[in-house]
Amino acid sequence: MLVQIAGVQAPEQQHAHVFETEHGFHVLIVDGSRVYSIEESIADRLRSDGAAGVLKEIGLRNRTFVTDDAPETIAVRSLSLAVAQKCNLACTYCYAQEGSFGTEPKNMDREAARRAVELLFQNERPGESVNLAFLGGEPLVNRALIAECTEMAAGIGRDAGVRANFSITTNGTLLTAEDGEFFERHGFAVTISLDGIGEVHDRLRPFRGGQGSYARVIQKVRPLLAMQQRMQVSARVTVTPKNLQLRETLDELLDLGFHSAGFSPMLSAPSGRDEMDAASLQQMLQQMIECGEEFERRTVRGERYAFANVATAIREIHKGTHRPYPCGAGGGYFGVSADGGLYACHRFVQDEGAYFGDVWQGVNHDTQSRWLRERHVHKQSPCSGCWARYMCGGGCHHEVIHRGRPACDYIRGWLDYCLKAYVRLQAGAPEYFA
Repeated sequence: MLVQIAGVQAPEQQHAHVFETEHGFHVLIVDGSRVYSIEESIADRLRSDGAAGVLKEIGLRNRTFVTDDAPETIAVRSLSLAVAQKCNLACTYCYAQEGSFGTEPKNMDREAARRAVELLFQNERPGESVNLAFLGGEPLVNRALIAECTEMAAGIGRDAGVRANFSITTNGTLLTAEDGEFFERHGFAVTISLDGIGEVHDRLRPFRGGQGSYARVIQKVRPLLAMQQRMQVSARVTVTPKNLQLRETLDELLDLGFHSAGFSPMLSAPSGRDEMDAASLQQMLQQMIECGEEFERRTVRGERYAFANVATAIREIHKGTHRPYPCGAGGGYFGVSADGGLYACHRFVQDEGAYFGDVWQGVNHDTQSRWLRERHVHKQSPCSGCWARYMCGGGCHHEVIHRGRPACDYIRGWLDYCLKAYVRLQAGAPEYFA
């Protein structure tokens, strides 16, 4: 929530971030992710004075929201099942190494899948919710197991008074209308991987034989787009130096009828192919801001423009979200391999460095406790001194561990833009936040 404060002064980078819009000067108080409007004279002082002392002086540093303490354990609330560690595409950058994660291609063991569903509900109480996701490889290679696990989870949830939410990420080439009806019945969040329009997508996501997949994906996804009500069908674009036409891509995907579309930079590929470098990340940032500005224009006019990245960021800013981790990986969320192993997330499947146990014995709490201590943003460098640390959470664990932090300037640039967009929308479209 944006709060007007007369006479506040902006903190040093570690404790706050001062920014300016056409509506004046503003400051993000880092701890607690609180946004205030300030006077210019105070902005000037805060840029030069020690922020911690100034914040304490004016009463805005009277509480610590994020401490050094890490939870010892967190109950499992979300699982992604690698129901098929195999794929019919040969994407150039695939983190899953064409779906197999470096092992023999295989489908998930049925008993491992059923045990994973049971594990998901093990510590839940009535009124709570859990999330069950299906990934691969290409999960629809094993659609029978998806159906079985979904029905099982829905039944357990009904009996226990626990809400079960479902999602699937798919390349879209194997979709059928029957799949759509099933997803609609269970209210799935369906994410389709699309890396551009036409030939741009085809270069990055070809079939194993080399032919393009775009036309097939669009043909298969159209029936789902037409029927979505309970289900939401969104598009996710992995951005590489070869598909940086973001505004064109976003407009095309939204015109096709996707519920929303969003972008994610390719920062870590096993082969090193198509990873983003500093120049391409800067170009991506410019394109992201262009998409965001169109989101602002449409929102002020009362129109829907479902650019997922900016909508999510603005919602989190409005809520004052602050976190010491980028996501639930290794905490309440785990990826389950085809043979029942529990890993920090779906990207770490078969990575022994992020192995937490298995679906039969459950989470190894010593491993989990160590992970949560070591991955806390206060333990990350240079995160502990960055103004964006509690909005970013230190960056994707998988990408940081395997490549480092090439995207910090991009992340800060994007969050700075989103803070400004938030202030402008508070003034120009307050009903958006109702």
